[in-house]
Formats: sequence, C-alpha cells, structure tokens
Amino acid sequence: MDDLLADFLTETNENLAELDVAVVRLERVPDDADTLSQIFRLVHTIKGTCGFLGLPRLERVAHAAENVLGKIRDKVLTVTPDAINTILAALDCIKAILAGLAANGSEPEEDDAALIAALAAVSDGQPLPAPAAAAELEVVRPPAAVPAVAEPTAVATPPTVVDALAVPAAVTPAAVENTYEPVPAEASVVAQTIRVTVDVLEDLMTLVSELVLTRNQLLQLARTQENNGFAVPLQRLSQITSELQEGVMKTRMQPIGNAWNKLPRLVRDLCHDLDKKIDLVMVGAETELDRQVLELIKDPLTHMVRNSGDHGIESPAERRAAGKPETGHITLNAFHEGGQIIIEIADDGRGLPMDKIRAKVLAQGLASEAELANMNENVLARYIFRAGLSTAEKVTAVSGRGVGMDVVKTNLERIGGAIDLKSVPGQGTTFIIKIPLTLAIVSALIVEAAGERFAIPQISVQELVRARTEGAAGEADESRVERINDTPVLRVRDRLLPLVNLGGLLQLDDTGTRAPAGDLSVVVVQVGANTLGIIVDRVFDTEEIVVKPVAPILRHITMFSGNTILGDGSVIMILDPNGIARATGVVGGGERKVEASADTLAEGLQSGERMAMLLFRAGGTEMKAVPLALVARLEDIPCDRVEVAGGGPVTQYRGRLMPLVPLSGTLDLTHARHSVLVFNDVDRGNRRDRCMGLVVDEIVDVVEDRLNIQLTGDRPGLLGTAVIAGRATDVIDTAYWLTQATQDWFRGRDTNNGARQAARLLVVEDSDFFRQMLVPALSAAGYEVAAAADAAQALRLRDAGVQFDAIISDIEMPDMNGIAFVQAVRADGPWASLPVIALSGHAGAADVAAGREAGFTDYVEKFRREALLASLRQCLGQAAATLQTADA
Repeated sequence: MDDLLADFLTETNENLAELDVAVVRLERVPDDADTLSQIFRLVHTIKGTCGFLGLPRLERVAHAAENVLGKIRDKVLTVTPDAINTILAALDCIKAILAGLAANGSEPEEDDAALIAALAAVSDGQPLPAPAAAAELEVVRPPAAVPAVAEPTAVATPPTVVDALAVPAAVTPAAVENTYEPVPAEASVVAQTIRVTVDVLEDLMTLVSELVLTRNQLLQLARTQENNGFAVPLQRLSQITSELQEGVMKTRMQPIGNAWNKLPRLVRDLCHDLDKKIDLVMVGAETELDRQVLELIKDPLTHMVRNSGDHGIESPAERRAAGKPETGHITLNAFHEGGQIIIEIADDGRGLPMDKIRAKVLAQGLASEAELANMNENVLARYIFRAGLSTAEKVTAVSGRGVGMDVVKTNLERIGGAIDLKSVPGQGTTFIIKIPLTLAIVSALIVEAAGERFAIPQISVQELVRARTEGAAGEADESRVERINDTPVLRVRDRLLPLVNLGGLLQLDDTGTRAPAGDLSVVVVQVGANTLGIIVDRVFDTEEIVVKPVAPILRHITMFSGNTILGDGSVIMILDPNGIARATGVVGGGERKVEASADTLAEGLQSGERMAMLLFRAGGTEMKAVPLALVARLEDIPCDRVEVAGGGPVTQYRGRLMPLVPLSGTLDLTHARHSVLVFNDVDRGNRRDRCMGLVVDEIVDVVEDRLNIQLTGDRPGLLGTAVIAGRATDVIDTAYWLTQATQDWFRGRDTNNGARQAARLLVVEDSDFFRQMLVPALSAAGYEVAAAADAAQALRLRDAGVQFDAIISDIEMPDMNGIAFVQAVRADGPWASLPVIALSGHAGAADVAAGREAGFTDYVEKFRREALLASLRQCLGQAAATLQTADA
C-alpha cells in the first residue's frame, strides 16, 4: 500500500469518527448550521479525495450522500428520520469500503445500487422504498478491529462530544429537551501539529523506559558510596530523565472522549431497535489517559452502555407508570482521582432485579439459602459479574446470554483496573470503573516473601499494617491474627481483613495458607470494592518500575501481571492483587464467608473495642490522642508555606486552601516546620470535599488500645482522659476542632452524635469519618454505643434480635434514607417504640415537622453535641417513665 493511500485511510477514519457524532447531533438540533456545515465539509472532502485516488465505488456513495446534505444545507430539504437513517447507512457503507481498502489495498466489490437509490429518493423528496426493498439497504458494518494503517496519535484537540442523544423515529426531536450547545465549526486558533505514527511513539517510549531502568541502576550504585563525585550530575540526570519521561507520556495521552465517539450512534440505534427514548450525557470527555489504556477500555464501555440501554432503561410506558419522564438518561462521567481514572456509567432506570439475581445465584449453587439470607444487597449485586449469570428473560441481539459483565470485569482487571456498582431499585444503577493512567511506567511497592522480591502496584496499596499471630508473645496492644471459617483475618479498625500468606500461596515455603508465627508485615490492597491483606516477610521501598509483559510460559499464572528489572539488575515479578484474590477465593466470590462471619460479630463499630489511636503532644508535655481512622494524612509543612487569609493561618494543600488550627491556641511562626494532622471529609454524592489541618507540636506514635474514657470535664476541645498504652492520655474532641476551622462543617450533610448513661445506643451513619468521630464522643458521655454503616445493616441487627435503648440516625444516606429507615422501624418489630433521634445539617421548622411526621422522636442539628446529649436524656427519661407506668 502506497503512502498516499495510507494517509487517506488515516484521515478518512478520523473524519468518520467525527461524522457519527455530528450526524446524531444534527438530528437532535436540525437548525445547527455549524454542525451541518461540518458534516457537509467532511463528506465533500472524502468524495473529492476519492476521485483523485481512483476509488469509484467510494466516490459514488459519498457523492450521493453529499447531494442529500447539500439540499439540507440549502434548506430545500428538512432533517427527517429517513434522511438521517440513509446518511448513517451511507457512512456505514463507507466504513466497510475503507475496511476492505485497509485489508487488501483495493475496493471490495459490492452492489450499492439500493443505497444510492434510497439517497436519491431522499434527495428528491420522495418516500423511501417499501420495507422489503429497504431491507436491502442494510450495510455490513466494518469489523470492530480494522487493520491499523499508520494510525496517528491525535495531537489536535478533538471536537466536543455531543451531550444528548437521538430519539426513536416516532418522536419529534423538537419535543425533547435540548441540552446541546453548538460547537464552532472552525477553531479561532489552530495549533501547529504534525502527524506522527504510533510506532514512532512506541519506540520512543521503549527507549525512555530503558533510560529509566538505567537511571535506577545508577542511583542504586550511588547509594552505596559516600562523597561520590557523580552525585550532583546524577541528580541532574535523574531530573532530566523524569521530565523526559513525563513529556513522552504526554504524547501518548488522549482525551477519553475519543473512546466515546461511537456511543451516541450506538444509543441512537438502541432507541430505534428497542423503541425507547434515551438521552446520553457525557461529562469529562476532555479527561486524558494513556492511548494503550484508551484502546483497551473501548469495548467494555460499549458493552456497559448497551446493557444500561437494554436492561436498565425502561420503555416509555413503564416509565410513565412509574411516574418518571418518558426519556431515560445514561450518564458517562470521567475524572482523575488519586492517580487513577474514574469512569462512572449511570442510568436512571429500574435498577438491578435483586430477587432474580438471588434466584439465579441459588439455582446455580453459587451460595446457599442461609448465606443469601445474611448477604447484603451490595455483595449480592456483584454476582452479575459471574460468567453465565443473566437476569434477562429472553436472549436478544443486544444481550441476555450471560457472557458480558464477566468479560468486562476480566478485561478491566487485566490492565490493573477494577469495577464496582451501586443500584437502587426503581432509581437506577451506577457502575464505577477505576483504571490506571498508564501501563508503561508505574510506581510499585517492593516486598519480600520467602527470600524472593516482588512488586505490588502502588495504585492498589492502601496501607501497611503490623500484626502478630495468635499465641505469639508481645505487648497487649498489638494487632492479632484470628481465624474465621479457616480463613486468617485481622481486625483493622471497624472491619475484618482477610489475609493471604504470599510465600505459602506461591509455594515458596511450607506455611501454606496459615499465617507464619511472630511479627507480620501486612500489605493492605484494594481488590474491587473489597480489601485484602497480603502477608510478606519484609517491605523495602517504593520505586518507579518499567512494566514488561509476562513470558508466555507463565501467562497461565494469573497472580502475576508482568515483570520488571530493579536498579540492581534483578528481574522480579509484579503481583496482581485481583489474581491473588481469585486464586485464594478469599475475595470475589469467597468474600461472603468473611462477610457473613463479620455480620455475626455485630456488623459495626462498637464502643469499647480496640482501635488504632494516634498519640501526639501539643501545648505542653501531656500526651493527647485521636482515633487514627479520622486522620486522613500526617503532614510536615515548612513555615514558608503558611499564609494568612480570612484572619487565620492557611496553607495551599493539593490545589486548594486548607485552614490550619493550632491545638495549642497559637501558631509559632519561628519554627521551621509544623506537624499537621489532616482531617478530610469527602462526600461525592453531595459534592462535598472539606479538609482542615490541626497543628500539633510532635507526633509520638500509633498504638492500638481500648478507648475507655474515665475522666470527663467541661474542657473545650477534649472528650476526657483515658489510659492508652499504659499512661493517662487526653482524647481530643474532633468535632470541636473541625468547627474551629469551619463553623458550618456539619451543615449540608449528616453526622451522628448522641449520649446516654447506662444505656445502649445504635448510631446509623454511612460516613466512616463521622462514625469514627461519634462513637468516642458518645462513649465519653457514658453510653454503650454500636454503629451501623447504613439502614439495611441496622435493620439486620433488629431482625437478629439485637436490643438497644435508643437510635440516632443520619437523614441523608444512600439506598435508604433516614425517613424511610424510621418508617421501617416504626412499622413493626422490637424497635417500634424506641426513641429515634434524627441528625441533619438542616434543622429548620419544615425539616423538623417532616421528621416528626415520619416517626422521629426528636430532630437535632448536627454537630451540636450538647443539644444531642440533652435530647437523649429527655428521650430516654420519657421512655423509662412510660415503662414504669406500664409495669405499675
């Protein structure tokens, strides 16, 4: 194939990707002159180039389509569904011809007479042929993977992806709300670009990868020698290598919108095939990720959008009956978070049919009736990722064979990604995909097991934990490994963490699945929506590694995702946490064993349980403590980074201003550095992301002990004093210090707080942050407290016969909010007469009236600790008086 034809194929394929989106947009906005001009110009370019290259078949089809577009542009014709359908059919035909050209270097021989006749009929304003003849217009679409011909890297900014989708032919486009804003056909400023083949960039990336390895080896050698004259130039080389690496990576980055271009057309076709009305909304199309990753996620995204349209969105009649608008919405949202790309695919449809999933799981023997009875809906919903499990009542051309979501999950895990979901019956389903930015060079944690070193991708690592096996000698405050259903587990704060012994799993020693005796180093990794602890012998350091593919002889071992070369020249394997979880069955199918056992242990954070505590000093020599789970990060901030704004000290922290609150009362600016505890409350659903820094004098240690506050008093900022790690320690009141930074910290969101002497309280709160803050505060007031993560978990405690004296519930929670929860409590059961106190950031007269009408005993604005304690005393006193009257 000559270079001229290769360039033509490359440019035409790029133009066709724009045309699919633009034609669908034109159907929704027929009066958009800019879009119409863009379509006409691109088709005209294709036709003109065909004549020059001697491609008669392609020229005839493009010319016929151009005639239709020309008359629409001249306002001789109007935009109709028939016109759009024939133009799309012409584009499909052009794609098929291009696929043949790319494969064989010549046009495939096919008869396009029916298609050209249909285009001519539309151009002349005549009706399309009868259905039988119209069937002949079906064009064989090009295969999904067209042989690449000098595929370029997109360096110019792509057009904005349309925000709304076409509707079935029976629906007038003007009747649908228009959410699209026209994009100018020509950019006012055109950046200078050149066309570079992907092969050139791949070779350049390979050379940079080798340079990074060489840099790592030189740094390793330099660490072993003191006063080395090469230290300064080596440091400069390292900096230049990092900058070069970053620059090359940018050339590989492409907007995720490039993977979304075909989705508007896909959803439009679904509307016609399924007789539904669907709008596709795309947010964050400009988010960039590595081209290699972009190519690998195209098919999973396509499948999931198709599933949302087929299974998720109801028919117009069903939506009307449910009180919904006839037009359903599928929303794609992409954004960066923590070195990853997060992609959300959400629909406002019927949600997952939990009853059908439960029946399928039982019928296929994936879980027993007893296990299903104790299984929460989030775990149950993840069974849709199992091969062969489909809830579709019939197999269609779109879906229903049960071979889709498992392939999606496997393909995402293959590139180091993960997928999770949230579903609310009647409201819709949201899939959350997490994928790495790039697959070429990643940061990894180097560990050792049985004398061999391994790399764990840093993106999967959550934290490192020290533990001891049962029966091992050691201090009482050390975390200990227990066993549940023959699975070693470690209690980390408020959850049970299943453990895997890496050396035994890889058969490098004879320990098998049991945890080795003595001190243990546990790497906590994220596996989908779950966490897993990997027991290793030693943890070294993090290092940037170049990922090399696994040799074919080892590809059947799914616990490895690749290999790399360290700075000392050693070749080590890169572990795949998802593969380890599958190999052990602890997480992802086997997680129900640990989760069910956790349910029997009361499912929540209990006051009086051992918890990790951060010890520090501030404003004197007295030791102070705060639950470690509340602290997002520990920072050491230089004095020159402290500024003054709004009358108080602040610092620029991760792209925003973070208020600093000195616990001692004053900030000594003569100190070179300041130790800061960062508290961070993130609630994406309510678009809330707050942080504050508590400035202390010295961070001392992290210990695990029972938090039993023995001395209380009216000391602002302190809950009281407890014995922690064998010495008297003041426990700070986190809520007090948060409101010192931002007075309205607890408004607009819901937390839980409460108090009561010699009585048992249940706190229902979906935020880990507020649960960890609330339980110690209530315990300090003399109450025995348990906490549930959501309303469903609380109701399972009720059904299990667990008794409480009062309940404190958040108002805004996922799946079941506080109003629905209190109505369920009042409906029936042993909790029907319990005092239930609502907590909210909004406590106006209307809010209080609505809460009391739903069944709440009282309604307290959070976080007003004294008001909550007073409410508890009153509610519990009234309940006790009622009980005495009944006994009398």
